[in-house]
Amino acid sequence: MNKKELIKYAIDVRKGIITAVYNAKSGHPGGSLSAADIFTYLYFEEMNINPEEPDFPERDRFVLSKGHTAPGYYSALAYRGFFPVEDLKTLRHLGSYLQGHPDKKHIPGVDMSSGSLGQGLSAAVGMALAAKLKKEEYRTYCLLGDGELQEGQIWEAAMFAGHKKLDNLCVIVDNNNLQIDGTVAEVCSPYPIGKKFEAFNFHVVSINGNDFDEISEAFKEASSYKGAPTAIIAHTVKGKGVSFMENNVSWHGKAPNDDEYRLAMEELEKQEAGTETGKGGIE
Repeated sequence: MNKKELIKYAIDVRKGIITAVYNAKSGHPGGSLSAADIFTYLYFEEMNINPEEPDFPERDRFVLSKGHTAPGYYSALAYRGFFPVEDLKTLRHLGSYLQGHPDKKHIPGVDMSSGSLGQGLSAAVGMALAAKLKKEEYRTYCLLGDGELQEGQIWEAAMFAGHKKLDNLCVIVDNNNLQIDGTVAEVCSPYPIGKKFEAFNFHVVSINGNDFDEISEAFKEASSYKGAPTAIIAHTVKGKGVSFMENNVSWHGKAPNDDEYRLAMEELEKQEAGTETGKGGIE
C-alpha cells in the first residue's frame, strides 16, 4: 500500500474516532488520534491478519495496553473490515459489543481484553513467548501509552522480554507527552524512555509516529532485528488531525459537543479531499 493510501485510511480512522466518541458522549479522543497512524499502519500494512477469519492461528497478535484509546483501535478494525463501520456509533451504548475498553470475547479481531493500565505488555510478552516455545512464526505487537510507563508491571514485563530475547515482540510507545493530569514529564517523568528500554535489553528505534515514512522504516527494522525485542518510541501529537484538540490535555477524555463535532469532521473531510488533489492530508 502506498503512502497516499495510508494517509487516506488514517483520515478515515480519525473520522471514526470522532464519530464514535461524539455518539457515546464520552471516551478518549486525544490518545486515539495521536496513535491513529500507528493503528493504520499496523492493520493496513504491517500485520498478517484476515478480517474474514479473525482467529486463524498463524495471525499476528496485537495488544492495546492503553485500552482507553479503544476508539482508535475500533475504528481501525472497522475500516479494515472486522465489523461494520456504522457500529462505531454504538460505542459505550448499553448493549453494544463496543465497550469502553477492548473485550476479546465479543469484538472480532481483538486478541486481548485490556484497560487496566500496565498489564497489556505482560500479556503480549506471554504471546511472544508462546510463539517461541511452539516454534510458530507469528509476531506480537503491543501499543503502550507514555503515561502508562509509570506502572511498574511494564518494566517487569520488559525485563522478562529482554532476558528471553523475544525478537518476535515489537513494543510501540505512543509518546504524545500528555496524560490525564498534564504532561508526563510533570506528573512522573518516564524520560529518557529509549534508554530505559535499552537497559532492559531492547533494540530501540525513535521516530515521528505521525509520519508514515518513518513508521514504515521502523517496523521493517523491528522485523529484521534478531536477538532482542524492539521498542519503537513514537513521538506523536495528542489529538493529531483536529487542530483544536492537538496538544490540548483537556481532550484526553472528553467528547466533542455538536459544534466541535462539526468542526472536527469538516477539518478531516478537507484533509481527505486534499489527499485526492495532492494538496492536503496529515503528514
